[in-house]
Amino acid sequence: MFAATALALGYFFSTKLAKSTTASETYALCSNQANKIYTVDVNNSQTQCIVVHGSYIIDTGSIESIKDRWYKSTSTIVSDGIARPSLDIRYIKTGAIVVPGMSDSHAHILEYGATQQLPLEGTKTIQDAVARVRNYILSTPDILNDTSKVITGGGWDHTAWPKAGWPTAADLDADSVIRGRPVVLQSKDCHALWVSSKAIESSLPLPETVEGGIIVRDEGGHPTGVLLDNAQELLKQPELTESDLLRRFKVAVRDAHRYGLTSIHDAGLDPMSLAFFNRQAESGTLPIRIYGMTFFDENKPYWGSTTRPVIGAGDGRLSARSVKIFADGALRTGGAALYEPYDDNPTTRGFMRIDPDILFEVIPKFLRDGWQVNVHAIGDRANGIVLDAFQASLKGVNVTALRPRLEHAQMMTKADMVRLGKLGVIASVQPTHAISDMWYAQDRLGPERVKSLYAFRSLIDSGARITLGSDFPVESMNPLSGFYAAITRKSPDGKSPHGPDGWFPEQRLSRWEALRGMTIDPAYASFTETTLGSLEIGKRADFTILSQDIMEISADEILATNVLATVIDGKPVYGSL
Repeated sequence: MFAATALALGYFFSTKLAKSTTASETYALCSNQANKIYTVDVNNSQTQCIVVHGSYIIDTGSIESIKDRWYKSTSTIVSDGIARPSLDIRYIKTGAIVVPGMSDSHAHILEYGATQQLPLEGTKTIQDAVARVRNYILSTPDILNDTSKVITGGGWDHTAWPKAGWPTAADLDADSVIRGRPVVLQSKDCHALWVSSKAIESSLPLPETVEGGIIVRDEGGHPTGVLLDNAQELLKQPELTESDLLRRFKVAVRDAHRYGLTSIHDAGLDPMSLAFFNRQAESGTLPIRIYGMTFFDENKPYWGSTTRPVIGAGDGRLSARSVKIFADGALRTGGAALYEPYDDNPTTRGFMRIDPDILFEVIPKFLRDGWQVNVHAIGDRANGIVLDAFQASLKGVNVTALRPRLEHAQMMTKADMVRLGKLGVIASVQPTHAISDMWYAQDRLGPERVKSLYAFRSLIDSGARITLGSDFPVESMNPLSGFYAAITRKSPDGKSPHGPDGWFPEQRLSRWEALRGMTIDPAYASFTETTLGSLEIGKRADFTILSQDIMEISADEILATNVLATVIDGKPVYGSL
């Protein structure tokens, strides 16, 4: 370590300080208690201080050791008549810790901003959701006075409502304030739209069937106002304006910084979203790091050989070098593709959203053309089919250079878990999904199949590499919610279907696994492990200061932890140092 430190400090003093670099660009951040900075290096080391210069970490160690190296390095320039600079040492609060900047491996940035406009999560009934839409209209003058404006919201969860079945357009139209207005409401899992009659009017007539999707109909065959998976694409909606996109982005970034996030993997950029992020990167420094997955539309020409991946644009803050392919739907909406029928609906095994032959055709093409391939797969049948395609595509290639990913990997056979590990495919999983779905999962899958759902420990023990995310806005953006769910498998109030030890407690992750899963593992999954993900010399100074030591406090205290500061490239974007 000393050699690396000497090199870093030597370069700094020879090229920076001699050119009158301002003192504020260099500082040491230390704990006044020993070793409360979690570096998340290969040894899971802890240290007392990190020294930051500009955007980079140039030293780590005890306060005595960094001061000693600092003054030894500066002594060489005193003879030139330049006063020895003092080291600006800043301390975190007692009880606080520093961790590498937290990252979310699977999320939806602009969609989050959209749902916050009219959030429906937590509604208890259909009527409760309708009332929330009504109150939003009444409290928003520009919408209240213009019945043509599209009202968008999201987060509703029909599995949490007492009435079985789907909501309908009639439920919305029954309210006198809502009636005649276009209303488009995204479900919690983003796999269903609930729309008013006015919203669907311009999309009529709808086709009888949709490959990879469902138009929910009544007994007479008439659309009821709910569109599942690929059927959502049938709904014609007005183009979003630049101000719409910017408003959504600012809301998402504001909350991300508040929760300690420095990097987000956006799991499915359409051309409009990618173009927006590119414009933001070109016009100035992006306020957060974005790793984008470009959405694959099987109905459009193959673009992997004609489109150039974006790598490290905007001073390293924007990359879009992966493709996102959807294999199946979601468990919550009954669209996850299973080998056997659903226990609570034996008429269906779910469905694939894409023809398996297309997977076998395009996955090797994208890999050959230098793209990381990330495939959404939830049901055991979908995961099996996708692994078949990966296995056929990865023969004779350097998997480490390509790093393909299974997004969600929620339910897999034991044989496929082993195959996942042997293939080197990364499992991108979301612990908060487990504690959301645990309340209905057994009814849906039965007592035996449910054991293969969210089996994180089994994945790791099978040799698989994981990375953690939230899938926000589907779940809470707060990465500590994911940390808590991963190590407890209990609801925030400490409950589970299996009692106080958690839901299938044998599948819990250790705290170190969970911390690595939201720091260095996402960096590896986005090809940035040499510059991000740990607090080591030469890496970017992205870190988060937490009010409590989440590695030591009792599990039931974790969610009370606050973010004191979020720092990107050495500068606070939330809180202060």
